[in-house]
Amino acid sequence: MQYSKPALPISDQIRLLQNRGLNITDPAKAESYLSHISYYRLRAYTYPFQGNSDPNHPFLPGVTFDDVLDVYRFDRKLRILVFDAIERIEIALRTQIIYQCSLAHGSHFFQRQSLYHNRFNFKKDLETVDKEIQRSSEVFIKHYKSKYTAPERPPAWMSLEILSLGTLSKLFENLRISPEKKAVAAHFGLNAFVLESWMHTLSHVRNICAHHGRLWNRTLTQVPKLLKNPSFKWIGNTTIPSDRLYATLCCIQYLLNTVAPGHTFHTRLKNLLHEYPKTDLASMGFPSDWETDAFWK
Repeated sequence: MQYSKPALPISDQIRLLQNRGLNITDPAKAESYLSHISYYRLRAYTYPFQGNSDPNHPFLPGVTFDDVLDVYRFDRKLRILVFDAIERIEIALRTQIIYQCSLAHGSHFFQRQSLYHNRFNFKKDLETVDKEIQRSSEVFIKHYKSKYTAPERPPAWMSLEILSLGTLSKLFENLRISPEKKAVAAHFGLNAFVLESWMHTLSHVRNICAHHGRLWNRTLTQVPKLLKNPSFKWIGNTTIPSDRLYATLCCIQYLLNTVAPGHTFHTRLKNLLHEYPKTDLASMGFPSDWETDAFWK
């Protein structure tokens, strides 16, 4: 099938939305927003307000342009909150992996194939490490290259610091089960298999945030394993869907309780949800009684 939809001037985009039933009381305001937020990006937030089984995508009765903007604003603030939290967790994860594994296996443990399960993945991840080292502009990487000739790669506390969370999570998953891998996981009140899944999920969500993607009403493709025997305080309702955002928010809260015991993530999350009371929480996997759960207090 050949794609044939033409590009539309913003004035035509507004008329199209109005023809579909969206209440736009201030076209000039709508034009200003659509000149800074693309129609296609905003479409992700109009979708739940429309009858999408109809090819004309009519809006439900009474939906306004401000209703759509509120969901967009909420999602933007949610991304900022989640991104900030993941940054703190990522630094702690990176620190523990480098610390525990370097003490047990030396400064360059990450290039020892015997420590890993899968040879192919080991080679692939090491190639990524080399690419990151090659293009890094960090002063400590440049200093190592100018001063030392062997080993060619800088030590773990330099090389692993510049890796993406995605690469770090793959490297950690491929490490064989060992006392040091268990120690990393235990530091965060988890077992190694659960921590692996949480790292993949956090990497996935972090990338969504970094690329200004939508968190609200999204099905995640990397899902965390939910705790069955938690070491620390955990949610009372464990029947939640793992592929919706609420499960990941629970993981973030759990990890922050160790990483930064005085954190205010839970308070900021509640404040954000109270700021936008019309937000559809069920679409993010929130159970109706979530706020009364002792985990969030």
